[in-house]
Amino acid sequence: MQVEVKVPQLSESVSEATLVSWHKKEGEAVKRDENLIDIETDKVVMELPAPADGVLVKIVKGDKGTVTSGEIIAMIDTAATAAPAKAATPAAAPALEKAAPAAASNAMSPAAAKIAAENNVTDVAGSGRGGRVTKEDVVNKVSGGATAAPPAAARAAAAPVAMPVGDRAEQRVPMSRLRARIAERLVQSQSTAAILTTFNEVNMQPVIDLRNKYKDKFEKEHGVKLGFMSFFVKAATYALKKYPIVNASIDGNDIVYHGYYDVGIAVGTERGLVVPILRNADLMSIADIEKAIADFGKRAKDGKLTLEELSGGTFSISNGGVFGSMLSTPIINPPQSAILGVHATKERAVVENGQIVIRPMNYLAMSYDHRIIDGREAVLTLVAIKEALEDPARLLLDV
Repeated sequence: MQVEVKVPQLSESVSEATLVSWHKKEGEAVKRDENLIDIETDKVVMELPAPADGVLVKIVKGDKGTVTSGEIIAMIDTAATAAPAKAATPAAAPALEKAAPAAASNAMSPAAAKIAAENNVTDVAGSGRGGRVTKEDVVNKVSGGATAAPPAAARAAAAPVAMPVGDRAEQRVPMSRLRARIAERLVQSQSTAAILTTFNEVNMQPVIDLRNKYKDKFEKEHGVKLGFMSFFVKAATYALKKYPIVNASIDGNDIVYHGYYDVGIAVGTERGLVVPILRNADLMSIADIEKAIADFGKRAKDGKLTLEELSGGTFSISNGGVFGSMLSTPIINPPQSAILGVHATKERAVVENGQIVIRPMNYLAMSYDHRIIDGREAVLTLVAIKEALEDPARLLLDV
């Protein structure tokens, strides 16, 4: 029976994707759930597993081809038999011998067998269909349960470009689909919105004291470290409730007020900037936010974020401070109307009650779309964020 291999359903905001590299050739046997090809969208790199056991009899679209949702890219014949494989060369024999112990207990995909051989891993429990050992099972075994390895396309995109040598040498490298999409959206934001930025400074001492007091108990209780970003998220949702226009967006000639608070957290990766979304962030606890952010960071690095997690959002937070930034003017992520920029916290001399004192200060910047947000609402929103951070009890009392 002929089985079609189709591009999975992409999100509404993603119209097309690129086929990065086929891991199988025509005429080769494939196993159900074995990765056939890596597919890159403007948001994520994802693996496309085989829908059935059989032989890959036809590849309709080759590497670097542009595809859309539901498009047929290959055919698998479930009744066919693959041509006999060539005998392994002497050089490859040791690797096959090392892979044998791991494969003896359960059926193992070729990708899993390769990783098992490279790491001399045996006795891997399979989570695939019929107990089949997948690549993720082997990676988890190697890393002791850590996040699975990224798709090959994500690893290739993350690898540094080898600069050419010689006098005044140049190298031309095509933009990845993600980088091209980032460029498109930034230009769109700058050309369609009336962007202004307002600034303020916040004394982080109250948050630092609170964190230092409870960080050990927090980590023991919730299994995640207590960072600072969760406080910024809670302070932002606190302020957005007071000034809902900052959480709104423009749709044609209409202003859409959102009765929910989906906060995007900008995450920098080797492939480019991605913004996974904390859904209903106002309803999340500090622990829930920290767990979600930690998970986003790991999976963004591995190229494992889903399209759903990168779609939507009513407000964003960008933390350039982790890279040492002191001040910046963040660019709005359309169709949102505002974004908060957080920077490095540094001890500075400030005046309190007529006295010069040293305090850990952080410069906050909020860029906003002046088409719907006036300066008054923008400034007051940032002041509300500042007040919540300097007096965290406000977040509990909602005052």
